[in-house]
Amino acid sequence: MTEAAELPPAPPEARDVFGDRFPEAVRYGELLADVGVTRGLIGPREVPRLWERHLLNCAVLSEVVPERVTVCDVGSGAGLPGIPLALTRPDLQITLLEPLLRRTNFLREVVELLGLDHVTVVRGRAEEVLGKLPPMHVVTARAVAPL
Repeated sequence: MTEAAELPPAPPEARDVFGDRFPEAVRYGELLADVGVTRGLIGPREVPRLWERHLLNCAVLSEVVPERVTVCDVGSGAGLPGIPLALTRPDLQITLLEPLLRRTNFLREVVELLGLDHVTVVRGRAEEVLGKLPPMHVVTARAVAPL
């Protein structure tokens, strides 16, 4: 089993990016650094760069996604970029699509813990849910095979 690491302090710009949801962003980062590592969702070497490479890098998507649309995060994994986007944009309806049970379990726990009522977790592969989910306005994918 891989040992968890401590989340480094948030950079000053994280408060601006996440606004009033900054405490939830910190909590999500702590979860990634702890159970995210022990459950094998992220590597322990990623913990020191969680803020810059993962949380903030994903949250900036909020600047280009139109208001009040539906978003599907394909191959959501540990929730990147879907969870940071959900924290910054409560106006979006976000679906986290992930085929692996251990990851969907983690995602459901995070969604409930952070009170993300506008986020749904769906277990499945993109090609399996085609036509079964409602049409989406925006699709995100990170570290997924070519679409």
